[in-house]
Amino acid sequence: MSDQHDPTGRPREACGLFGIYGHEDAVYNTFLGLYSLQHRGEESCGIASTNGTEIVSHRAMGLVSDALTPEVLAGLKNRVAIGHVRYSTTGGSRLENAQPFVAAYSGGPIALAHNGNLVNTSELRRDYERHGGVFQTTTDTEVIVHVIAKSGVSAGEHLGECLNALKGSYSLLILTPREMIAARDPHGYRPLSLGELKGAYAVASETCALRQIGARYVRDIEPGEMIRITDGDLESHRFAPRSEIRPQHCIFELIYFARPDSMVFGQNVHEVRKKLGAQLAREHPVEADVVVPIPDGGNSAAIGYSRESGIPLDYGFIRNHYIGRTFIQASQAQRSIGVAIKLSPVEEVVRGKRVIVVDDSIVRGTTSRAKLAQLRDAGARELHMRVTCPPHCHPCYYGIDFQAKRELIAARSPLEEIRRFLKLDSLGYLSVDGMLSCVKPPKENYCAACFTGEYAVPPCAEDGKFSLEVGAEKT
Repeated sequence: MSDQHDPTGRPREACGLFGIYGHEDAVYNTFLGLYSLQHRGEESCGIASTNGTEIVSHRAMGLVSDALTPEVLAGLKNRVAIGHVRYSTTGGSRLENAQPFVAAYSGGPIALAHNGNLVNTSELRRDYERHGGVFQTTTDTEVIVHVIAKSGVSAGEHLGECLNALKGSYSLLILTPREMIAARDPHGYRPLSLGELKGAYAVASETCALRQIGARYVRDIEPGEMIRITDGDLESHRFAPRSEIRPQHCIFELIYFARPDSMVFGQNVHEVRKKLGAQLAREHPVEADVVVPIPDGGNSAAIGYSRESGIPLDYGFIRNHYIGRTFIQASQAQRSIGVAIKLSPVEEVVRGKRVIVVDDSIVRGTTSRAKLAQLRDAGARELHMRVTCPPHCHPCYYGIDFQAKRELIAARSPLEEIRRFLKLDSLGYLSVDGMLSCVKPPKENYCAACFTGEYAVPPCAEDGKFSLEVGAEKT
């Protein structure tokens, strides 16, 4: 995993996409959509728009509210726009890797925004470089542009054929002067939804962004589907062979990534998390006085655990929402300071009590230990941790930033050793079957490879977050 973590040590989110075609305030609505998707990426952001002839864009490091100022938005004003918030899973966190990526080729100008991770990036890039291809970035997204450019035609005409050359996870928004295109890989790893606003079409990684601008949710874009939006027209095309369309929705979107008020993979995230908490209570009951969530990821699940167990729910942590990026630091010592500043225990809630702590994941374990130590110091008599997913024992190659097994505490330590390291009285993870029982069936439609090691698309050993960073500073 990258050293650029949230101060609470949680997994970093995937990227977020938003686009709108045919609206007078397309650029401002894209800003609002990205603002709603900020939780999916805080490293950089950008918007590209078109007036029907050319594409203009602005990309910057940092948060949407800081980088996309009113002056910037005014300079981009057009009726069609796409935007992106980034957390890096391939390529370092630098401005040249920010998106949307804008380029020009024989088919005309193009802008592209990508959520996901390709597993054949190195193979494709080597082939293009052998034939004279020049790359400006160290991201897999630029490889997609080369795949399109190689066809020598406008993006919409043969894009489906181009996409079939890609392996891995991708939800895409592509902008040309004449159209906006949205596509999902044949496995549908990452979410992508279609909305409508007063005759304009909008596309977003999560439905919370559609709601933010007042758009009506229409449906999810299906795995292996490409949608082309032009003036007054929307066309759907299944580009992947039917035999290759096998849904593998990332279950961690429902456990952790997505906002609780979003509909993801056809289900409300908050409701799924409450079910996960209730299932945890059935699988790992314990006598206790209070259920305490780790905010914000554990909030919904703690409600479910409390209702199922009959043990009262209370807020044993208060989260400081104004910590900002100052405390997103590289070293463990700095991250531990960040934990103490971001989460403050409420002594009156936990002092002298047997406390059940509900969280959505344990990845490294070091920052979980710091949070739990805060509750001990606040006077908790017993600590029983319950986790709303199984142990993370395997890397993710499809867009979550834990790509090395050595970084996962559950991959190198048995349960009892993790319990002792966290200084807990008991520790319970949700089972794989229990987790899958809480989501919309069939269970075969979900990717749980980070728990089971069963990868639908075989990963390539040479592809990793920094595999393209030859001689570059890996930050």
